[in-house]
Amino acid sequence: MPDTRVPPRGDGYVTGTGGRGFADKPSPNRATLIFAGPDPPVVPRFDYPCPGCRSTNSLHDVDCRFEGTPWPDVEKAYADVIALLSSGARSAEALRGDCHGEWDALHAAALDRLQAEERVTEEEGALRLRTAAEYKELVSEPTREPMRTIYREGSVPGCHDNAVFAMIAWYEMVGLSWAETKENVVAWLRESGAWDRGGFEETSPEELVESKRHVYESGYGWKEKAEAAKAVIDRSL
Repeated sequence: MPDTRVPPRGDGYVTGTGGRGFADKPSPNRATLIFAGPDPPVVPRFDYPCPGCRSTNSLHDVDCRFEGTPWPDVEKAYADVIALLSSGARSAEALRGDCHGEWDALHAAALDRLQAEERVTEEEGALRLRTAAEYKELVSEPTREPMRTIYREGSVPGCHDNAVFAMIAWYEMVGLSWAETKENVVAWLRESGAWDRGGFEETSPEELVESKRHVYESGYGWKEKAEAAKAVIDRSL
């Protein structure tokens, strides 16, 4: 039976818990409730993000169309798609036809999510899973605005906090491990010229990025900070 785990954070597999996306370490239990000692159960966390709002627990965004969907159904939708593609590339039509059980809106949304996050690519009419190495290389350089401007131009005084926050949050969102995220952000600070522009309290790029580790661990969104940083960078060009 094919391995149905999604490949991508480093050499790990996407079957972890927590966050707002795919995690980096295998989870010993799938869709397992988390209990806090003798107290009542806290919010349960799951292996795959909701394909609608990316939540990995039972608290969805207010307008999420999958609010109330049983989490075993969410996981099955991902597993059905990944199991088929892990055995080889195939057309979208073949994927729908070969699906275990009925192909529904949840399956379609799971596939859309995998494609949106670049886990699945389409080449010559066929869908395929990206390898871990391929995915890491692909997402290391943001190509969509506003992240594209931040990455290529580098941060400037007046937006350092927002820019660094956005870079860390971006790499967390696309699924890189903390070690990979830190390596990429440190390299960006040096190579983009951001560090040489000054305006930082820390003594090194490494110290700066490490001080922002909570951004990664909390799974904060990147868009608002990135838009604010881009606006400052655009005015400085």
